[in-house]
Amino acid sequence: MTDATRGAFMDEELTSQPEVWERAIAQAHAEELLPADGQRVAVIGCGTSWFMAQSYAAAREAAGKGLTDSFAASEAFVNTNSEARNYDVVIAITRSGTTTEVLDLLTGLQGKVRTVALIGDVESPIVGLADAVIGLPYADEQSVVQTRFATSVLVYLLSSLGVDLSQAVEDARIAVTADVPQELLDAEQFTFLGRGWTVGLAHEAGLKMREAVQGWTESYPAMEYRHGPISIAAPGRVTWLFGEEPEGLRDDVARTGALYINTGKHPLAELARVHKVTLERARVRGLNPDLPRNLTRSVILDATV
Repeated sequence: MTDATRGAFMDEELTSQPEVWERAIAQAHAEELLPADGQRVAVIGCGTSWFMAQSYAAAREAAGKGLTDSFAASEAFVNTNSEARNYDVVIAITRSGTTTEVLDLLTGLQGKVRTVALIGDVESPIVGLADAVIGLPYADEQSVVQTRFATSVLVYLLSSLGVDLSQAVEDARIAVTADVPQELLDAEQFTFLGRGWTVGLAHEAGLKMREAVQGWTESYPAMEYRHGPISIAAPGRVTWLFGEEPEGLRDDVARTGALYINTGKHPLAELARVHKVTLERARVRGLNPDLPRNLTRSVILDATV
């Protein structure tokens, strides 16, 4: 297998993001399946989908649309008998629609609370469990490592809040085709940072690098970075910030000798750039991100688990 064929699916999928995002934006504007303003919402997912749930939850609350919590599906506190967590709607994000923890949760919620599922595979079992389904089959993927499905779901969700993502699309057109600098290919370690809704993006960027490159990667809220994690910053390592820059952070990282990245481009486009960097780092290491070690497209657990 050559470098060009390793990650061929991921390559096509990450590069297509600007065009796929435009479809998701148009779809979001044409549909009204998400919770109304003021409703109490829980958003669940596993892995990448959980991080997209975090970003949407932070953005929805910040926009004044109503209480919004995010949970890993396996740890979701959505007991509708509890006054403290009396959610009006539970939103599930799942590319495959077959993830065990998500299916189990929605099964338990049937007849108790309205559920909405955002999915890639519109023929998956989740279609019969959710009260409403938002299908993005054009964003589905063959690579095990997610790129465009996750970002397209978030684009859909942010667009539903009235967020203008036209700049994200334009910035991404450059990000997904730009050459990857040698210093990023060679870097020993990456730490990704975010603030507000971009914290979820930072966590997702870290997960991508771990999945595809098997690399030492961490992620934190940006204001937490100087409370300990900055101790690993050093020459040959990278600190990459999505979004608003905390005062003094750039100088603090510069003193460590680490490479600091905060381009000022739209955070979603920066995540797409990380996808590109991740792919090329995997290729130079002889790895195939379409079939990463120990991972499958969907986690389907044995019934006894």
